[in-house]
This record gives sequence, structure tokens and C-alpha cells, in this order.
Amino acid sequence: MTTHKGSCHCGQVRFEVDAPATIRADDCNCSICRKSGFLHLLVSAADFRLLQGEDELSSYTFNTGVAKHYFCRHCGIKSFYIPRSHPEGVSVNVHCLEMETIESIEVTPFDGQNWEQNVSKLSPISD
Repeated sequence: MTTHKGSCHCGQVRFEVDAPATIRADDCNCSICRKSGFLHLLVSAADFRLLQGEDELSSYTFNTGVAKHYFCRHCGIKSFYIPRSHPEGVSVNVHCLEMETIESIEVTPFDGQNWEQNVSKLSPISD
């Protein structure tokens, strides 16, 4: 496991996540992920640490309201959220991680437009 550092664009929100140096990420085509360019790295809540900026976050929910989307209220970047598929974990936006600790990224397309039929195909939480 490697400790990866990440942040929003303006740096008000900073976090760390423990995950392999070779990251397995899902590229979802659902309405919110496609429009925001979110590249998913699923981790357990224990492997995610918000270091700074909790009071700088705004949240957004839609549809079932299970997923909790967190955005920096200054720059608007969603660097992580609590996913509907794994509410006990955290989905980190790989695009928000510092590249120094990443050896490679394996990206798997995910058909989130048909979420119910495909949720079982998501990558498991990284360990």
C-alpha cells in the first residue's frame, strides 16, 4: 500500500488515501461522472483521511439520495464522495491525486447510465 495525497484545485480541501501504487479505476458514464470527469478509486473509509477543509465542503445528492457528493465550495472540484455502490467506503477522484506516488493507472469503463444492471461489475474496494 502507498499513501497518496490529493486535493481540490484550490487546495482548500486536502486528503490522503492508502491504496496500491498501481491504481485500478472505473471510468463511469453516468450523468454526474461524465459531466465532471470523475475517475473512481474505491477505498474503505479507514483508508481515507480528510486532512483539511471539512468546513469548505458543500454536498449534493440526487436520485436515491444515498450517494453523498462533496465539492469544494471555493473551486467546485469534487475530489471524493460516498458512493451509492459502496456507502461504507469512499470514491476518490484519481484526477485529484498527486502523480508522484502513482506507478500506473488501469482504467475500466463502467456503464453507469445503466447502473442497476452493471453495479456488480464495479471494481472492488482497493486493498
